[in-house]
Amino acid sequence: CERSELRMTPQRLAVWDQRARDAGLPADWRLADHVREATRTATLRQRPGPADADLWVYAYGSLMWDPGIHFSEVRLARIDGFQRRFNYRITSGRGSPQCPALMLTLTPRSGRCTGLAFRVPAERAEAETTILWRREMVRGGYAPQWQTLNTPQGDIQALVFAANCSHPEFVGELPLDQTAAMVAAAAGPLGSNRAYLESLHAQLAALGITDTYVEGLLAQVQA
Repeated sequence: CERSELRMTPQRLAVWDQRARDAGLPADWRLADHVREATRTATLRQRPGPADADLWVYAYGSLMWDPGIHFSEVRLARIDGFQRRFNYRITSGRGSPQCPALMLTLTPRSGRCTGLAFRVPAERAEAETTILWRREMVRGGYAPQWQTLNTPQGDIQALVFAANCSHPEFVGELPLDQTAAMVAAAAGPLGSNRAYLESLHAQLAALGITDTYVEGLLAQVQA
């Protein structure tokens, strides 16, 4: 966990800032710290149930194979009314201003999405959500919210970073061939967009999770 490139400590965020400067991105390439922190405190105030209980975090993308947070339990978890989609355009991370990437979001639509739920001990919730917000809310491309997840051990209320459909870089669902062309070409300091898709597919396969959209997109990228 501590060695994860995605455990977003202030030191790692400073590295990302330097990468952004090197890539020619403007100084305001990410949300200001106080703006990001305001969204965190506002979301935590809306948390259902006791404020001193353990906190569940839903993982549907890279959090599944590199959570970068301390947790005490993990479960398979399903959320209804959402599906994975590559529809958030970025020019850093796994993309560049010259060749933008499409990153994964959890988009409201009919169907369901199966991933993982991580239980964060109550005494670590403040520190770990701070880490998570630095990672997921770099540019405000996600909408943190509380949703009900179905797990084999029963329903839970969890923190979910769903798509921010009003964000200017949210492009909606592009035709699959167009999505594949962008994913196949984009790369940045964190690696290629294609490698992210391949890691996602491998993790879903390891967990026995079927996602026809991911499978279809990978086949198109490979073609």
